[in-house]
Amino acid sequence: MRDLLVRPDPKDPRLTRPVEGLDHEGNRVSASVVVERPLTLFLNGQEIVTNMTIGDYPEYLAVGYLLNQNMLRADDEIEAIEYDEDLEIVVVRTARETNFEEKLKKKTRTSGCAQGTVFGDLMEKFEDIKLDPAAQLKTSWLYTLTKAINTMDSLYLEAGAIHGCVLCHQDKPLIYMEDVGRHNAVDKIAGYMFMKGIGPEDKIFYTTGRLTSEMVIKTVQMRIPILVSRSGFTAWGVELARDAGLTLVGRARGKRFLALAGEDRIVFDADSDVQEDEPKRAGRKGARE
Repeated sequence: MRDLLVRPDPKDPRLTRPVEGLDHEGNRVSASVVVERPLTLFLNGQEIVTNMTIGDYPEYLAVGYLLNQNMLRADDEIEAIEYDEDLEIVVVRTARETNFEEKLKKKTRTSGCAQGTVFGDLMEKFEDIKLDPAAQLKTSWLYTLTKAINTMDSLYLEAGAIHGCVLCHQDKPLIYMEDVGRHNAVDKIAGYMFMKGIGPEDKIFYTTGRLTSEMVIKTVQMRIPILVSRSGFTAWGVELARDAGLTLVGRARGKRFLALAGEDRIVFDADSDVQEDEPKRAGRKGARE
């Protein structure tokens, strides 16, 4: 996928580490495992949170996290982003003075695999967001995207134990991010979009993880009208997607998918009978859950 604007580097030695062990036959083997490290985020002079992350693209992660927690506004001017790899901290400095002491007292633990924490009101501004009603999801785009995403080189195929998220336009993946928690991967994409001025109105968001309330809320906050996953749904995630007018497509594997919200955006322009179904494959490469 040479057209991707940004993506992880599966061969980056900072992101994985060889670990020796025994296989099922008792043989000594070396396995590549994902490295996770703490990253403490400051907004101006205030410590906000410490996230466990693989450590790539810390600036995008920091900005995206603050955006998705409603601590940064769309019109905020970022004066500087300072990252210290040795101290494992990143500081985002804005022209606007900020103080979130009261907001930080309120926490909601989310259902993300890495136990993401959302500060403040989980539904803040959610009901006020209007998603683009003219956005479309053609089934030909969906089939092309799912095949491309699930066959591209990735940290998942290198070491597993990781989630991926992809920002797409029509049938083309644009931004690919991975992390130990899918909320981190989402935030990296949100940060990249903000810093590069990429609009959300005609985009499709793809995640390898479950379609939970957290994923729906973050996608709506990013104002992306379509959310797709190869995994399944939670009931609250579906309810929120319907309330927000978000197109929610899950279980997208091969020629199969299931839409439970925003079905009116789907254009059936491809013959599913001529599409290949996803083969059942053993091992990590066959199950991107």
